[in-house]
Amino acid sequence: MAVLFCDTDCELWYTHANKYDLKVIRMPYFIDGEEKYADLGEETDTDDFFNRMKNGASASTAGLNQQNYYDIFKPYFEKGEDILYMTFSNAMSGTFNYLALAINELKAEYPKVKYLQFDTKNICVGAGLVVYMGAKYCREHGDDIEATYKYLESIVDHIGVYFVVEDMKYLARGGRISPAKAAIGNLMQIKPVLSVDHSGKLDLCSKQNGMKKAIRYMLERFDTEYKNIDDAPICILDAINGDVAEDMLAKLKENHPELNVEIWRQPVGPVIGAHAGPGTVGIIFTKA
Repeated sequence: MAVLFCDTDCELWYTHANKYDLKVIRMPYFIDGEEKYADLGEETDTDDFFNRMKNGASASTAGLNQQNYYDIFKPYFEKGEDILYMTFSNAMSGTFNYLALAINELKAEYPKVKYLQFDTKNICVGAGLVVYMGAKYCREHGDDIEATYKYLESIVDHIGVYFVVEDMKYLARGGRISPAKAAIGNLMQIKPVLSVDHSGKLDLCSKQNGMKKAIRYMLERFDTEYKNIDDAPICILDAINGDVAEDMLAKLKENHPELNVEIWRQPVGPVIGAHAGPGTVGIIFTKA
């Protein structure tokens, strides 16, 4: 049986990860200086995390070092098992430089092990959807990681990701925009709609005047772009903004009564949430 890895920046809910026996690399985050590790929602109280942020707590993220990665992967290299790690976007973190060093060291020690690494070029459930589809394909096709890699290549550019940030100050804290622009944007009720481009970097695709217009814009993008690929689920997620997300879900179902795929509803996780902040709402789906 091939060993499939993902990391918690993909935010695939833990029950889905367990279904396909995914090994999960937990990525660190900090809340008021206290280090924690994301767990795909298994035990993390996301409501508490975002309420603490809303009340002024500082949140940040960090990567893993070379030794961390070496220790994670060594037991599987020792067993000589085929390994496929489906990562979050390599363009979003320097942690993959340390991963490369660890894997090169392990390959030198265990040259016969087959190790493949696939960049989903996405984050949050945008990455999670690729991971889910890849894991499902792999388990249904004899655990062939090379065939799975080719399948992943065929779907990676067909993931639609849109999310709106309620308060721009969190983007400013992460260095995405200047504090001045954040202050002016909040004053004018500008809601930035973000996506991920083909290189795996965050992309500002629209600025909407108010949350309702931002939600309408994202639903319009779904109307234009959605394509059912292998019955992949659609995901609507939020960071303690459930009323808005549920309204978005209701409008989606009203506009598309023909949909016959699963629709996942889940919270934004703390690693991505540290940058997007409370109030964030997003939609992820497969597209043409």
